[in-house]
Amino acid sequence: MTTVKGQETVKVKSLNAWKFIIPSLIGVLLFLVPIKVNGEITIGIGVLASSLLTTFKNQIPAFLVIMLGVTVFFTLFAVVLKPKFIMNQPFFKSVFYTGPFGITMRIIGFLVGVMAFYNIGPEFISSRNTGGVVLYDLAPVLLTWFLFAGILLPLLVEFGLMEFVGSLLQKVMRPLFTLPGRSSIDTMASWMGAGTVGVLVTMKQYDQGYYTKREAAVIATTFSIASVAFSLVIAQVIGIGHLFIPFYITVTVASIVAAIIMPRIPPLSRKADTYYEPVGQQIDETTPDGVSAIQWGWQQAVEKANTGKSPKRLIQDGVETVLDIWLGLIPLVMSLGAIALILAEFTPVFQIMSYPIVPLLEWMRIPEATSAAPTMLVGFADMFLPAVIGSGLESELTKFIVAALSLTQLVYMSEIGILILRSNIPVSFLDLLIIFIQRTVITLPIIVIIAHFIIFR
Repeated sequence: MTTVKGQETVKVKSLNAWKFIIPSLIGVLLFLVPIKVNGEITIGIGVLASSLLTTFKNQIPAFLVIMLGVTVFFTLFAVVLKPKFIMNQPFFKSVFYTGPFGITMRIIGFLVGVMAFYNIGPEFISSRNTGGVVLYDLAPVLLTWFLFAGILLPLLVEFGLMEFVGSLLQKVMRPLFTLPGRSSIDTMASWMGAGTVGVLVTMKQYDQGYYTKREAAVIATTFSIASVAFSLVIAQVIGIGHLFIPFYITVTVASIVAAIIMPRIPPLSRKADTYYEPVGQQIDETTPDGVSAIQWGWQQAVEKANTGKSPKRLIQDGVETVLDIWLGLIPLVMSLGAIALILAEFTPVFQIMSYPIVPLLEWMRIPEATSAAPTMLVGFADMFLPAVIGSGLESELTKFIVAALSLTQLVYMSEIGILILRSNIPVSFLDLLIIFIQRTVITLPIIVIIAHFIIFR
C-alpha cells in the first residue's frame, strides 16, 4: 500500500508540475520569444495579429466605425435609461455606464471615424495625417494585437511563470529598480512584442494584487519600452536603418539609466506602496530560510498553477479584457489620438513650445536645432511623429538623436498614455506629462554623449 500511495503522490506532483510548465512554455513562446518572419523580428501573437490585419485590412476600418457607433449607442442608452440588463451586469456597467467626459470622447471618436472613413468634414479631422492615422494605422493594430493578447495573456500570468521568474530575479530588480522580480516579464513582453502588451500585463497584475500602486505606476511608465520591431521601423523611417545596432544599444543604455532614476524621484516615488483595495496584497516575496530561489520559485509556480482560475473563467476574463479594450479604449484612441495629431499637424503649438529648447540643443552642438526642437515634444502625442517629422532633417547625427529620444520618452498619449489613464493604476494626465519631461531631461544628454563621442566621433 505504501508503494502504491508513494507512486500516486509522485504522479500527482508530476501532473501539478506540468500544469505550470506547459501553459507557461506556450506563453513564453507566444509573448517573449523573438522570431523572424518575412525579414522582420516579431513574436507569436504578433504573427497572429499581423495575419488577421493583413487578411481583413480592407474590412477593419469599416468594422471599427460600426463598433464605435455601437459603443456610443449603448453608452447613451445606459446613461439615459439605465436598463437592468446593463446596470445589473458589473462588466457591461463598467464599460457602458460612464461620465460626461467618457460620453464626449466616445461621440468624438465615432465622428472622427466617420469623417476619416468617408473623407468628409473639415480636412484637419478627416485628413490621412490625423483622423486617417488613428482609423487606418493605430486602431487596427490595437484591435488585432489586443484580440490575441487579451485572450492568450493568462498563459503568461496565470500559471506560475511570474512567480518563478520573480523569485529568480528579485535580488536584481529590487535593488536596481525598486521593483519585484516578476516585473521583468512585463519588460520582456514590451521588448519583444509591444509597449501596450507590457502595460496590459501590468494592469492585470495590479488588479490582481501583485503590484503596489507605486510599482504598477513605475512599471507602466518606465518599463513599457518600445519593441525591437517598432524600433527598427522608427530607424528606417527616419533614415538611419544602417545604424540600427548602435542605435538600439543607445536606446537600451538610456532607458536603463532612466529606469534606475525614475522610481526614486517624484511623482513616481510618492505613489503609495499599497495594493489595489478591492483585492489587497496577493504576493509575498520572502524566501524561507534554507530554501534556494529556484526551489522557492518552483514551489510558488506549481502552487499558482494548481490553485488558479478554471479554464472557463480564464476564457471569460480574456474575452472581457478584449471587449473592454475594444469598446472602452479604442474610442479614446480615436478621439484623443486625433486631437493630439491635429495639434501636431495643423497648429504651431509644439513649434511654439519648443522655442526654449533650441538654445539647449545648440549648446549640445546638435545640427538643425530649430527644426529638431519640435520633435522633442511632439512625441508626447504619438511616438511615431518624431520619426515622420525628423525624416526631413539632413543631419544623420540629429536624426539619430531624435529617433533615440522618441523611443526613450516612452509616454505617448495616442496609445500608452490612454491605456494607463483608463486603467486602475493611479497615474494622472499631469503625472504622465511630468514623467515625459523627466525622461526627456534624463535620456537626452545620454543619447547626445553617445552620439557625439562614440557613434559619430
